[in-house]
Amino acid sequence: MAVRAVRGAVQLERDEAGHMEEQVGALLTAVLERNGLHTDDLISIWFTATPDLRSDFPAAAARKLGIVDVPLICAQELDVEGAMPRVVRLLAHIESDKPRADVAHVYLGAAATLRKDIAQ
Repeated sequence: MAVRAVRGAVQLERDEAGHMEEQVGALLTAVLERNGLHTDDLISIWFTATPDLRSDFPAAAARKLGIVDVPLICAQELDVEGAMPRVVRLLAHIESDKPRADVAHVYLGAAATLRKDIAQ
C-alpha cells in the first residue's frame, strides 16, 4: 500500500459556521467518493482557510462527518493580494494502491478555477 496525497478546495459563499460545515463536508465526501476511499484509508488531513474565514475550523466539519481518529490540522492560507476569497483547501494523505496519476483531486464550484490542470 502506497501513501498518496489528494488535493481539494471549495469557495464558500459566506463566512458562517453552518455554511462552512456544509461546504467542507461536501468537499470531504467528494474526495472520498471520487477516490473510492473509506475513512480507514485516511492518514491525515491538512486544511487551510483564507484569512477572511473566521467562523469555524474546517476540521470541525470532518469531525462531524465521523472522521474522529485521523489527525487533522488547520492553518491560515497566505494572504496574497488578488487571491480568491473565502477558500478552504485540503491536502489529505491516504493509503491507496492507485497510481499517483489516478488520484482524483477535487475542486468544487468556483474553486475549480484554482487548479484547472488537476481539477476533476
